Amino acid sequence: MHGADVVVIGAGVVGLAAAWRLAEAGVAVVVVDAIGVGGGASSRNAGLIDAPGWGRRPALDDVLKMGSLAIYERLADDGADIELDRCGRVAAACTDDELALAAAEAAAHDGVHLLDGDALREVEPALGPAVVGGTWTPGAACADPVAACAALAAAAQRCGVRVIATARVTSFEPGPQGGARLGLQDGDHIDAGAVVLAAGAWAAPVARLLDEALDVPTVPVFGQMWATIPLPAGTLRTTVVGLESSHAWQGGAALDGLPLTHDAAGVRRTRHLYGRQRRNGEVVFGGDRIRLAPADHAATDPGAVPVVRDDGIAVNRAHAAAVAPVLGSAPTARTWAGVMPFARDGLPLIGPVPGVRGLMVAGGLGSSGFNRGPMAGWLAADLLLGRDVPPEVATARLDRRG
Repeated sequence: MHGADVVVIGAGVVGLAAAWRLAEAGVAVVVVDAIGVGGGASSRNAGLIDAPGWGRRPALDDVLKMGSLAIYERLADDGADIELDRCGRVAAACTDDELALAAAEAAAHDGVHLLDGDALREVEPALGPAVVGGTWTPGAACADPVAACAALAAAAQRCGVRVIATARVTSFEPGPQGGARLGLQDGDHIDAGAVVLAAGAWAAPVARLLDEALDVPTVPVFGQMWATIPLPAGTLRTTVVGLESSHAWQGGAALDGLPLTHDAAGVRRTRHLYGRQRRNGEVVFGGDRIRLAPADHAATDPGAVPVVRDDGIAVNRAHAAAVAPVLGSAPTARTWAGVMPFARDGLPLIGPVPGVRGLMVAGGLGSSGFNRGPMAGWLAADLLLGRDVPPEVATARLDRRG
């Protein structure tokens, strides 16, 4: 049996950041995760950190992105080699409609600049002639997801956090003296005064262990990535995203209110594109977002490895080559997939669960958990500590629908 002031369920960037923040405040914290540090979406992404600066009308997204960048910078400043690179980001428009979307983004943020095609190619020479313009965000960055998860775990452990890797929660009930008691698959259990639920795509089924009627409104969404063989340094100077999907979703093509690439029948509705070059020379890209059916094993079991869909990889590769032709002939070295936690209304979930004392949720960050997750974890910790948080966090409360 273990005891702690707080148990954090989930050892991704959200849960580890929350544990670190709590431990720095003197709280005794235990982190548990069914698949280990960074075993879920936190390590299965491209490592993009989109930091557009503070918008002219700041929103929660700005708080999460700028705050998370500051946390990654702190890790790097403290000596962790997370491959943090302030390389900037180009968002490539290939149509006039996409260029109009880019102009709107630049108008909303001082740190985002609208450029024509030639000027954008001066920033990122890999862009091809199909790119008619787009945005340049010099403050954006990237980092290695696996190294970042390890660094967050190490920072938390230096403050006294105990991380129990590969510890699957099998029961979740009120504790004998208040708080909560978590049962683990190995028969052990943990008593805690409070719980931070940061279990990513599996937050909803974990919450239902406490109460079958408890609704943490997240849905599991499949995503996949591919990587080339190592290419010469500087093949890509910046992170690169395409604007086709953003234009489609803004134009009403969001499916069930979510920014997905495929409808419920599995028919593709748009293409999504983002990627970068890693320090080792690999170029990594991804894009598909497909909602998993409730019966899909990967939707309920964090240990299930999603199967890569080769047709989607082919579409994404062709899209990448259209934006950056140099990638067209680069062989694929590896592919992988993961499951992302989207909130049903598309907005993050950060705050207490109504009617359940001592249960805090941090998640629902969709496809940008690595980008926004560390700050989401810090904010959840601050709420649990009774600290003031930015007013924008109110939009992430779980009772916002009430």
